[in-house]
Amino acid sequence: MDVLRPPLIRIGGRVYRKNLVQEQAFPHEEEEDFYAVGPGDGADEPSDAFVVEETERGFQCRVEVPSPLYKYIIGKKGETKKRLETETRTSISIPKPGVEGEIVITGQQRSGVVSARTRLDVLLDSFRRRQPFTHFLSFALNQPAIQDSFLQFKEQVLEKCSKDHGVSSSLFQNPAKLHLTLGTLVLLNEQEIQKACDLLQRCKEDFVDQITGGQPLTVEVAGVEYMNDDPAMTDVLYAKVHMKDGSDRLQMVADQLVERFVASGLMLKEWDRVKLHATVMNTLFRKDPTEERNNTMTGKSSFKERESFNGQNILKLFENFYFGEVQLDSVRLSQRFSSDASGYYATSGQLCFS
Repeated sequence: MDVLRPPLIRIGGRVYRKNLVQEQAFPHEEEEDFYAVGPGDGADEPSDAFVVEETERGFQCRVEVPSPLYKYIIGKKGETKKRLETETRTSISIPKPGVEGEIVITGQQRSGVVSARTRLDVLLDSFRRRQPFTHFLSFALNQPAIQDSFLQFKEQVLEKCSKDHGVSSSLFQNPAKLHLTLGTLVLLNEQEIQKACDLLQRCKEDFVDQITGGQPLTVEVAGVEYMNDDPAMTDVLYAKVHMKDGSDRLQMVADQLVERFVASGLMLKEWDRVKLHATVMNTLFRKDPTEERNNTMTGKSSFKERESFNGQNILKLFENFYFGEVQLDSVRLSQRFSSDASGYYATSGQLCFS
Protein backbone atom coordinates (compact mmCIF):
# COMPACT_ATOMS: atom_id res chain seq x y z
CA MET A 1 0.00 0.00 0.00
CA ASP A 2 1.31 3.49 -0.92
CA VAL A 3 1.47 5.35 2.40
CA LEU A 4 1.15 8.65 0.56
CA ARG A 5 -2.02 7.53 -1.16
CA PRO A 6 -3.93 5.29 1.24
CA PRO A 7 -7.18 3.71 0.03
CA LEU A 8 -10.43 5.50 0.81
CA ILE A 9 -13.36 3.84 2.59
CA ARG A 10 -16.93 5.15 2.57
CA ILE A 11 -18.89 4.59 5.81
CA GLY A 12 -22.27 6.18 6.47
CA GLY A 13 -21.86 8.80 3.77
CA ARG A 14 -18.39 9.84 4.99
CA VAL A 15 -14.98 9.11 3.46
CA TYR A 16 -12.12 7.81 5.61
CA ARG A 17 -8.44 7.10 4.83
CA LYS A 18 -7.21 3.59 5.66
CA ASN A 19 -3.77 4.06 7.20
CA LEU A 20 -1.15 1.38 7.64
CA VAL A 21 -0.73 0.35 11.29
CA GLN A 22 2.21 -1.74 12.42
CA GLU A 23 1.44 -3.86 15.47
CA GLN A 24 4.07 -4.92 17.99
CA ALA A 25 3.89 -8.36 19.59
CA PHE A 26 4.81 -8.96 23.23
CA PRO A 27 6.21 -12.46 23.83
CA HIS A 28 5.78 -12.67 27.63
CA GLU A 29 2.48 -11.95 29.30
CA GLU A 30 4.24 -11.12 32.59
CA GLU A 31 6.12 -8.31 30.87
CA GLU A 32 3.15 -6.27 29.71
CA ASP A 33 4.47 -2.92 28.53
CA PHE A 34 3.27 0.60 29.27
CA TYR A 35 3.69 3.82 27.41
CA ALA A 36 6.22 5.92 29.29
CA VAL A 37 4.33 8.90 30.65
CA GLY A 38 4.73 11.15 33.63
CA PRO A 39 2.42 11.10 36.62
CA GLY A 40 0.65 14.25 35.48
CA ASP A 41 -0.41 12.70 32.18
CA GLY A 42 -3.17 10.76 33.88
CA ALA A 43 -5.13 13.88 34.79
CA ASP A 44 -7.47 13.55 31.86
CA GLU A 45 -8.16 9.85 32.41
CA PRO A 46 -11.66 8.97 33.61
CA SER A 47 -11.79 8.37 37.36
CA ASP A 48 -15.51 8.43 38.10
CA ALA A 49 -15.61 4.62 37.96
CA PHE A 50 -13.60 4.33 41.17
CA VAL A 51 -12.97 6.26 44.37
CA VAL A 52 -9.72 8.07 45.11
CA GLU A 53 -9.44 9.03 48.79
CA GLU A 54 -7.42 11.94 50.14
CA THR A 55 -5.25 11.04 53.12
CA GLU A 56 -2.75 12.83 55.37
CA ARG A 57 0.07 11.62 53.14
CA GLY A 58 -1.59 12.17 49.77
CA PHE A 59 -4.09 10.02 47.91
CA GLN A 60 -5.02 6.35 47.76
CA CYS A 61 -7.27 4.01 45.82
CA ARG A 62 -8.35 0.49 46.74
CA VAL A 63 -9.26 -2.23 44.27
CA GLU A 64 -10.44 -5.79 44.87
CA VAL A 65 -8.47 -8.25 42.76
CA PRO A 66 -8.75 -12.07 42.89
CA SER A 67 -5.52 -13.56 44.25
CA PRO A 68 -4.81 -15.66 41.10
CA LEU A 69 -4.21 -12.39 39.22
CA TYR A 70 -1.61 -10.99 41.65
CA LYS A 71 1.27 -12.58 39.75
CA TYR A 72 0.38 -10.74 36.57
CA ILE A 73 0.44 -7.37 38.33
CA ILE A 74 3.79 -8.19 39.94
CA GLY A 75 5.28 -9.49 36.69
CA LYS A 76 8.49 -11.36 36.08
CA LYS A 77 10.91 -10.58 38.95
CA GLY A 78 8.54 -7.80 40.01
CA GLU A 79 9.25 -5.77 36.86
CA THR A 80 5.64 -4.92 35.95
CA LYS A 81 4.84 -3.59 39.41
CA LYS A 82 8.09 -1.62 39.61
CA ARG A 83 7.56 -0.06 36.19
CA LEU A 84 3.99 0.92 37.01
CA GLU A 85 5.07 2.47 40.33
CA THR A 86 7.97 4.36 38.74
CA GLU A 87 6.01 5.76 35.80
CA THR A 88 3.09 6.94 37.94
CA ARG A 89 5.11 7.84 41.04
CA THR A 90 2.92 5.69 43.24
CA SER A 91 3.30 2.78 45.62
CA ILE A 92 1.26 -0.40 45.07
CA SER A 93 0.61 -2.73 48.01
CA ILE A 94 -0.43 -6.28 47.08
CA PRO A 95 -1.61 -8.97 49.56
CA LYS A 96 0.43 -12.13 49.99
CA PRO A 97 -0.07 -14.86 47.35
CA GLY A 98 -3.28 -16.79 47.94
CA VAL A 99 -4.66 -14.24 50.39
CA GLU A 100 -7.82 -12.50 49.18
CA GLY A 101 -7.83 -8.78 49.84
CA GLU A 102 -7.50 -5.34 48.36
CA ILE A 103 -4.65 -3.88 46.34
CA VAL A 104 -3.91 -0.36 47.60
CA ILE A 105 -2.42 2.34 45.38
CA THR A 106 -0.95 5.38 47.19
CA GLY A 107 0.75 8.50 45.90
CA GLN A 108 1.43 12.19 46.50
CA GLN A 109 -0.51 13.28 43.40
CA ARG A 110 -4.11 12.36 42.71
CA SER A 111 -3.39 12.21 38.98
CA GLY A 112 -0.68 9.62 39.56
CA VAL A 113 -3.02 7.40 41.59
CA VAL A 114 -5.71 7.75 38.92
CA SER A 115 -3.21 6.86 36.19
CA ALA A 116 -1.95 3.81 38.10
CA ARG A 117 -5.48 2.58 38.77
CA THR A 118 -6.50 3.06 35.13
CA ARG A 119 -3.48 1.12 33.90
CA LEU A 120 -4.06 -1.55 36.51
CA ASP A 121 -7.62 -2.00 35.24
CA VAL A 122 -6.35 -2.40 31.67
CA LEU A 123 -3.82 -4.98 32.82
CA LEU A 124 -6.39 -6.95 34.80
CA ASP A 125 -8.85 -6.96 31.92
CA SER A 126 -6.16 -8.22 29.55
CA PHE A 127 -5.01 -11.03 31.82
CA ARG A 128 -8.54 -12.04 32.81
CA ARG A 129 -9.34 -12.59 29.13
CA ARG A 130 -6.47 -15.07 28.94
CA GLN A 131 -7.72 -17.24 31.81
CA PRO A 132 -9.55 -20.47 30.93
CA PHE A 133 -13.17 -20.23 31.97
CA THR A 134 -14.11 -21.66 35.35
CA HIS A 135 -17.92 -21.63 35.24
CA PHE A 136 -20.73 -21.50 32.70
CA LEU A 137 -24.47 -20.87 32.64
CA SER A 138 -26.29 -24.01 31.56
CA PHE A 139 -29.60 -25.75 31.06
CA ALA A 140 -29.28 -29.39 32.18
CA LEU A 141 -30.53 -31.95 29.63
CA ASN A 142 -29.55 -35.04 31.61
CA GLN A 143 -33.03 -36.28 32.48
CA PRO A 144 -33.25 -40.11 32.35
CA ALA A 145 -35.37 -40.24 29.16
CA ILE A 146 -32.93 -38.01 27.28
CA GLN A 147 -29.96 -40.01 28.55
CA ASP A 148 -31.56 -43.27 27.39
CA SER A 149 -32.25 -41.85 23.94
CA PHE A 150 -28.72 -40.50 23.71
CA LEU A 151 -27.27 -43.92 24.54
CA GLN A 152 -29.47 -45.45 21.81
CA PHE A 153 -28.18 -42.81 19.41
CA LYS A 154 -24.58 -43.65 20.35
CA GLU A 155 -25.16 -47.39 19.97
CA GLN A 156 -26.80 -46.99 16.56
CA VAL A 157 -24.13 -44.61 15.27
CA LEU A 158 -21.36 -47.01 16.27
CA GLU A 159 -23.26 -49.92 14.74
CA LYS A 160 -23.87 -48.24 11.38
CA CYS A 161 -21.04 -45.73 11.02
CA SER A 162 -18.04 -47.07 12.95
CA LYS A 163 -16.17 -47.73 9.69
CA ASP A 164 -16.40 -44.08 8.69
CA HIS A 165 -13.16 -42.16 9.11
CA GLY A 166 -12.53 -41.02 12.68
CA VAL A 167 -15.75 -42.31 14.21
CA SER A 168 -15.23 -43.99 17.60
CA SER A 169 -16.88 -44.26 21.01
CA SER A 170 -14.45 -41.71 22.48
CA LEU A 171 -16.18 -38.89 20.56
CA PHE A 172 -19.46 -39.06 22.47
CA GLN A 173 -20.60 -36.82 25.29
CA ASN A 174 -21.03 -38.17 28.81
CA PRO A 175 -24.83 -38.67 28.99
CA ALA A 176 -24.92 -37.43 32.60
CA LYS A 177 -23.53 -34.09 31.42
CA LEU A 178 -25.77 -33.35 28.45
CA HIS A 179 -26.57 -29.64 28.54
CA LEU A 180 -27.07 -26.36 26.73
CA THR A 181 -24.42 -23.72 27.37
CA LEU A 182 -25.53 -20.08 27.47
CA GLY A 183 -22.13 -18.53 28.11
CA THR A 184 -18.86 -18.99 29.99
CA LEU A 185 -17.40 -17.04 32.92
CA VAL A 186 -14.06 -16.58 34.63
CA LEU A 187 -14.81 -16.47 38.37
CA LEU A 188 -11.59 -16.50 40.37
CA ASN A 189 -12.77 -16.32 43.98
CA GLU A 190 -15.83 -16.78 46.19
CA GLN A 191 -16.75 -13.10 45.94
CA GLU A 192 -17.02 -13.29 42.16
CA ILE A 193 -19.05 -16.51 42.37
CA GLN A 194 -21.45 -14.82 44.80
CA LYS A 195 -21.71 -11.81 42.49
CA ALA A 196 -22.78 -14.12 39.64
CA CYS A 197 -25.32 -15.88 41.89
CA ASP A 198 -26.78 -12.54 42.98
CA LEU A 199 -27.08 -11.40 39.37
CA LEU A 200 -28.96 -14.58 38.48
CA GLN A 201 -31.56 -13.79 41.12
CA ARG A 202 -31.93 -10.21 39.89
CA CYS A 203 -32.46 -11.53 36.37
CA LYS A 204 -35.22 -13.78 37.68
CA GLU A 205 -37.01 -10.80 39.16
CA ASP A 206 -36.33 -8.41 36.27
CA PHE A 207 -37.37 -10.50 33.26
CA VAL A 208 -37.16 -14.30 33.57
CA ASP A 209 -40.38 -14.70 35.57
CA GLN A 210 -42.23 -12.57 33.04
CA ILE A 211 -40.97 -14.67 30.09
CA THR A 212 -41.54 -18.08 31.67
CA GLY A 213 -44.68 -17.25 33.63
CA GLY A 214 -43.09 -19.00 36.60
CA GLN A 215 -43.39 -22.36 34.84
CA PRO A 216 -40.86 -24.80 33.33
CA LEU A 217 -40.19 -24.52 29.60
CA THR A 218 -41.11 -27.63 27.61
CA VAL A 219 -38.38 -28.28 25.04
CA GLU A 220 -37.93 -30.95 22.39
CA VAL A 221 -34.47 -32.24 21.51
CA ALA A 222 -34.56 -33.53 17.95
CA GLY A 223 -32.29 -33.71 14.94
CA VAL A 224 -28.52 -33.37 14.61
CA GLU A 225 -26.37 -30.78 12.88
CA TYR A 226 -22.65 -30.07 12.47
CA MET A 227 -20.75 -26.85 13.10
CA ASN A 228 -17.98 -26.63 10.56
CA ASP A 229 -18.25 -26.23 6.77
CA ASP A 230 -17.51 -29.76 5.55
CA PRO A 231 -19.52 -32.71 6.96
CA ALA A 232 -16.74 -35.04 5.79
CA MET A 233 -14.44 -33.28 8.28
CA THR A 234 -16.68 -32.77 11.30
CA ASP A 235 -15.37 -31.65 14.67
CA VAL A 236 -18.65 -31.08 16.51
CA LEU A 237 -22.03 -32.73 16.09
CA TYR A 238 -24.89 -31.35 18.17
CA ALA A 239 -28.54 -32.01 18.85
CA LYS A 240 -30.98 -29.23 18.03
CA VAL A 241 -33.51 -27.89 20.53
CA HIS A 242 -36.75 -25.97 20.16
CA MET A 243 -39.71 -24.97 22.29
CA LYS A 244 -42.56 -27.46 21.95
CA ASP A 245 -45.11 -24.63 21.66
CA GLY A 246 -43.15 -23.06 18.82
CA SER A 247 -42.38 -19.87 20.76
CA ASP A 248 -38.97 -18.26 21.15
CA ARG A 249 -39.14 -17.98 24.94
CA LEU A 250 -36.10 -20.21 25.51
CA GLN A 251 -34.04 -18.06 23.15
CA MET A 252 -35.31 -14.91 24.85
CA VAL A 253 -34.25 -16.14 28.28
CA ALA A 254 -30.82 -17.16 26.98
CA ASP A 255 -30.16 -13.94 25.08
CA GLN A 256 -31.30 -11.63 27.86
CA LEU A 257 -29.31 -13.51 30.51
CA VAL A 258 -26.14 -13.28 28.45
CA GLU A 259 -26.80 -9.60 27.72
CA ARG A 260 -27.15 -8.87 31.44
CA PHE A 261 -24.01 -10.86 32.37
CA VAL A 262 -21.99 -9.15 29.63
CA ALA A 263 -23.15 -5.73 30.86
CA SER A 264 -22.03 -6.63 34.40
CA GLY A 265 -18.53 -7.49 33.21
CA LEU A 266 -18.81 -11.12 34.31
CA MET A 267 -19.03 -12.48 30.76
CA LEU A 268 -17.49 -11.55 27.42
CA LYS A 269 -19.74 -10.99 24.44
CA GLU A 270 -19.01 -13.55 21.73
CA TRP A 271 -22.10 -13.76 19.56
CA ASP A 272 -25.10 -11.59 18.75
CA ARG A 273 -27.40 -14.43 19.84
CA VAL A 274 -26.85 -17.52 21.93
CA LYS A 275 -26.56 -20.63 19.77
CA LEU A 276 -28.64 -23.14 21.69
CA HIS A 277 -27.22 -26.59 21.01
CA ALA A 278 -26.46 -29.80 22.88
CA THR A 279 -23.10 -31.29 21.92
CA VAL A 280 -23.35 -35.04 21.37
CA MET A 281 -20.02 -35.69 19.60
CA ASN A 282 -16.84 -33.66 19.79
CA THR A 283 -13.31 -34.46 18.60
CA LEU A 284 -11.92 -32.70 21.68
CA PHE A 285 -13.24 -35.58 23.78
CA ARG A 286 -10.92 -37.94 21.94
CA LYS A 287 -7.90 -35.71 22.59
CA ASP A 288 -8.64 -35.18 26.26
CA PRO A 289 -10.94 -37.72 27.95
CA THR A 290 -10.80 -35.69 31.18
CA GLU A 291 -12.21 -32.61 29.46
CA GLU A 292 -15.57 -31.79 30.97
CA ARG A 293 -17.08 -31.79 27.49
CA ASN A 294 -18.42 -28.33 27.74
CA ASN A 295 -19.23 -25.62 25.23
CA THR A 296 -17.66 -26.37 21.86
CA MET A 297 -16.91 -22.78 20.94
CA THR A 298 -15.14 -21.30 23.95
CA GLY A 299 -12.31 -22.00 26.35
CA LYS A 300 -8.66 -22.66 25.63
CA SER A 301 -9.27 -26.34 24.90
CA SER A 302 -11.01 -25.29 21.68
CA PHE A 303 -7.61 -24.64 20.15
CA LYS A 304 -6.13 -28.06 20.72
CA GLU A 305 -5.08 -29.99 17.66
CA ARG A 306 -7.96 -32.28 16.75
CA GLU A 307 -8.68 -35.13 14.38
CA SER A 308 -11.94 -34.62 12.48
CA PHE A 309 -14.38 -37.40 11.65
CA ASN A 310 -16.53 -38.08 8.61
CA GLY A 311 -20.08 -37.23 9.69
CA GLN A 312 -21.80 -37.55 6.32
CA ASN A 313 -23.48 -40.89 7.02
CA ILE A 314 -24.40 -39.89 10.58
CA LEU A 315 -26.11 -36.76 9.28
CA LYS A 316 -27.91 -38.72 6.59
CA LEU A 317 -29.08 -41.54 8.85
CA PHE A 318 -29.81 -39.56 12.02
CA GLU A 319 -30.80 -36.16 10.64
CA ASN A 320 -34.16 -36.29 12.46
CA PHE A 321 -33.24 -38.49 15.43
CA TYR A 322 -35.62 -37.77 18.31
CA PHE A 323 -33.91 -37.53 21.69
CA GLY A 324 -37.06 -36.62 23.58
CA GLU A 325 -38.91 -33.96 25.48
CA VAL A 326 -37.56 -32.22 28.55
CA GLN A 327 -38.82 -29.74 31.13
CA LEU A 328 -36.29 -26.97 31.70
CA ASP A 329 -36.95 -25.52 35.14
CA SER A 330 -33.71 -23.71 35.99
CA VAL A 331 -30.55 -22.04 34.76
CA ARG A 332 -27.48 -23.25 36.61
CA LEU A 333 -24.16 -21.63 37.34
CA SER A 334 -22.13 -24.76 36.66
CA GLN A 335 -18.54 -25.37 37.72
CA ARG A 336 -16.08 -26.65 35.17
CA PHE A 337 -14.22 -29.93 35.85
CA SER A 338 -16.69 -31.07 38.51
CA SER A 339 -19.52 -33.51 39.15
CA ASP A 340 -22.38 -33.71 41.61
CA ALA A 341 -24.15 -36.82 42.91
CA SER A 342 -26.14 -37.16 39.66
CA GLY A 343 -23.02 -36.97 37.51
CA TYR A 344 -23.87 -33.47 36.24
CA TYR A 345 -21.61 -30.49 36.88
CA ALA A 346 -21.52 -29.15 40.43
CA THR A 347 -23.85 -26.16 40.81
CA SER A 348 -22.54 -22.95 42.38
CA GLY A 349 -25.94 -21.26 42.09
CA GLN A 350 -29.14 -21.42 40.10
CA LEU A 351 -32.16 -19.50 38.89
CA CYS A 352 -35.35 -21.53 39.29
CA PHE A 353 -38.33 -20.79 37.04
CA SER A 354 -40.98 -21.93 39.52
